[in-house]
Amino acid sequence: MQRLQDRVAVITGGGSGIGLATAHRFAQEGAKVVVADLDEEAGAKAAGEVGGLFVKADVANEDDVARMYRTAFEEFGSVDVAFNNAGISPPDDDSILETGIDAWRRVQEVNLTSVYLCCKHVIPYMRRQGRGSIINTASFVAVMGSATSQISYTASKGGVLAMSRELGVQFAREGIRVNALCPGPVDTPLLRELFAKDPERAQRRLVHVPIGRFARAEEIAAAVAFLASDDASFITASEFLVDGGISGAYVTPL
Repeated sequence: MQRLQDRVAVITGGGSGIGLATAHRFAQEGAKVVVADLDEEAGAKAAGEVGGLFVKADVANEDDVARMYRTAFEEFGSVDVAFNNAGISPPDDDSILETGIDAWRRVQEVNLTSVYLCCKHVIPYMRRQGRGSIINTASFVAVMGSATSQISYTASKGGVLAMSRELGVQFAREGIRVNALCPGPVDTPLLRELFAKDPERAQRRLVHVPIGRFARAEEIAAAVAFLASDDASFITASEFLVDGGISGAYVTPL
């Protein structure tokens, strides 16, 4: 499919995981891809793989965010899709009883403030064009609670979900769609490391997924490509769950 032919898509956190898989999917669908990442080596490699443009950017820094979109616009003439995907989940973000204020603030800056900054700086380009699709990465934890909390991560993703809903409503009649992507657990290097370090804890997570496995990054990328495309032209201000049924399950099948 070529649903994104000649559209310009900016992906934050595009050097690895879901961002990298989405860069590949967008390129396959005809988009001109701008990969933004703080990791210069991974970001440049990803951009090279998809014939795109790499921009080194700290998404928690407003000047970097403004430069990122300005570079995309100056290079390609438009910004049609913004996949605001960059985020962190550090080990010192734990129970509210254990998480310090520095860890709390760092996660909020990268996971929530960055999405605010990205939306703030990309929407003017989209308003000028009269169209655009913004996909903000939230999480299934934004819609359900966990007894093994990562308190700042969970709060940040709830913020992304609420902000996306509001922006989707505010700018709907200007042709700009804003949706919150809510992935379930995804098979990424971070999760594989968890399996290796603490198989019991990892298994306690897996048992709650009705499909019986974690998502592949490519499956999440497929959902992002759908939301970015005109196939999703009537979808905005939504929480788009791609979670293997975890948020809908009371018990899981044996």
